[in-house]
Amino acid sequence: MTHPAISVQLYSVREQLADLDGTFERLAGLGIRSVEPFSLYDRVPETATALVRHGLSAPTAHAPFLSDDIEYEGRRVPLPPLVMTLQAARALGVQTLIDPMVPADRWQSADDVDRTAERLNAAASEAAEAGVRVGYHNHSFEFHHRINGASAYEYFVSKLEPAVVLEVDVYWAAMAGQNVPELLQRLGHRVVALHLKDGGSIRDPFGTTGYAAEHLDQVPLGHGILDIAGILRATPGVDYDVIEFDHVEGDVFAAIGESLAYLRAARGADVLMTD
Repeated sequence: MTHPAISVQLYSVREQLADLDGTFERLAGLGIRSVEPFSLYDRVPETATALVRHGLSAPTAHAPFLSDDIEYEGRRVPLPPLVMTLQAARALGVQTLIDPMVPADRWQSADDVDRTAERLNAAASEAAEAGVRVGYHNHSFEFHHRINGASAYEYFVSKLEPAVVLEVDVYWAAMAGQNVPELLQRLGHRVVALHLKDGGSIRDPFGTTGYAAEHLDQVPLGHGILDIAGILRATPGVDYDVIEFDHVEGDVFAAIGESLAYLRAARGADVLMTD
């Protein structure tokens, strides 16, 4: 049986990445062999060199290619065209490019969701020419509104071309009130990666006052209340199990190590560590 490769979303160690080599060395020392960059717009040559130096690969990466601009430090920042993002992805050896978030106000009507799906389908066609597949990573707000009897998220999925894939963030789906194993079974083979997180409480910050990472009660896998074991049973065929912390108390590398040990035990002792 082939098991998913284990990866770490580098947003988990965003504060430590000022020391890129030191951070990659610590991740490699834990037994990690794959990482998922959260930005492809800076430090690409340096990151590519550091990946090789520490025996790491970046088979998946995040970049917001479904928006024209993003809000950054209180201002709107224009985003580069997809062709430039794909060039950066190729330079890092990325095989699957994931848009990490389309803002909440674009998940409230069928017309808005249709436009996002159309843009993702078009991106899939362009990316295929570069040998890259594309997909989307959810938060919780994609599930807040219903369209044609389904959540906006599942309505969105119904509009996607077969080449488009999904990276399901199980924590945010649970925050939105989803039965995550059942959701994953409905989504089926389109799910190629999981963002795996656990928490001590279910409280959706996107449903109240907004997102603040430091207010989240995230813990290593198996230490919270999410049905991580059921989630893993529902997804035996995914390509990547991606460990992520938006925020965790204490040493993030220790938390990553605990999550890694949980995954290796839950998926099987022979779980793959590379892409």
